Amino acid sequence: MKQLSVKELANAAGVTVRTLHVYDKTGLLKPAIRTDKKYRYYGQAELLRLQQILFYKELGLTLAEISSLLDTPDFDVIKALTGHKKALRKKQARIAKMIATIDKTILNLKGKIKMTHKELYNGLPKEQALQWRKEALEKWPGQVKHSEKMLLNMSKAEFAELQDNFRQVNNRLALLSDEDPKSDPVQHEIRKHYQCILKFWGKSKNIATAYKGLGSLYVSDNRYAMINGEGSLRFAQFLNEAMSYFADTQLQNK
Repeated sequence: MKQLSVKELANAAGVTVRTLHVYDKTGLLKPAIRTDKKYRYYGQAELLRLQQILFYKELGLTLAEISSLLDTPDFDVIKALTGHKKALRKKQARIAKMIATIDKTILNLKGKIKMTHKELYNGLPKEQALQWRKEALEKWPGQVKHSEKMLLNMSKAEFAELQDNFRQVNNRLALLSDEDPKSDPVQHEIRKHYQCILKFWGKSKNIATAYKGLGSLYVSDNRYAMINGEGSLRFAQFLNEAMSYFADTQLQNK
């Protein structure tokens, strides 16, 4: 192996030339060769010793403690490296926890903490919200849990924006409810309605069938198709036809 000058070793190890001079002066790391002109050169053994020094420094030991360890007659490099690896993994785990805590704190300060189940149903009377969730869990347990998982990963701001978008689309569709469900203006809004629903549901298989099923649900239980806070069978039937047509013409290959 080529022997390295002080400058070359400093660059390779990420330390300063002055640091290597200090290590030499204190006896912690002597060069392999010192020329008549006082140039220092380091070989393989010195590089391995410097590696140990830097590892032990990372673990918080003083230079005196490091010197004592390295100069122990039965010092085993492989055993030491194994110990360093174990200690660094523990430190890595602690740092990961600290980063997670920092992230949560930042989210908290920015008002972006994840939603709670209770907050998913804000805006509904408590008893009604509980009843609707109970009924939905009985009918579609997998879909409801999947949907809630998707929503709980949103920030409060993101969820509020989704609710607002859905409310606006629903209001525009209510204004169009006297139109042909297959007409371009209605289908334009139905596409937006579908996009909102997709954010509630997340991607799933047989999406066309599921979306048509939602339209049928509106008819069978028009609490889910409200105008001004009241269920409307006429509006539910309009939505069902518009959604069914959209699913048949736009979603069959999805």
